[in-house]
Formats: sequence, structure tokens, C-alpha cells
Amino acid sequence: MLQNIGIPGLILILVIALIIFGPSKLPEIGRAFGNTLKEFKKATRDLVNGAEESDETKNVKEKTHLKAVETTESKTVN
Repeated sequence: MLQNIGIPGLILILVIALIIFGPSKLPEIGRAFGNTLKEFKKATRDLVNGAEESDETKNVKEKTHLKAVETTESKTVN
């Protein structure tokens, strides 16, 4: 959807935003939009890293559980 806007479309959007919000509010809106994007990227990065860490944690727990089972079996067999 946003791939076909181009330079003239962006200029039109900025002019409309300038008319609607005025020159004093435009920097505040831009700052708020930038902060929102930054938080969204951070949350996305945390989710991706959390999923990777979760998989690694799961593998470590499985290995620990297997070692515990092997130890218990070896004690039972002896």
C-alpha cells in the first residue's frame, strides 16, 4: 500500500499535515511518531530475542533432565 506513494505523494501528505496541525505541532507529532517506531522496533527485537533464548533455555532444560534420568537409571541398575 505505501510502496506506491512516491515523492509527490509524500509532499502532498506533508502539506496537508501542515495545514491541519500547523507548524508548531508538526515537530511534536514527528517526535511522537519516531518514539513510537523506536519502541515498536525494540519490542519486536525483544520478542525475537526472547524466542531464541526460550529455545536455548528449553534445550538446556531438556539436557539437564536427560542427565538426571541417566544418573537415576545408572544408580538403579547398579
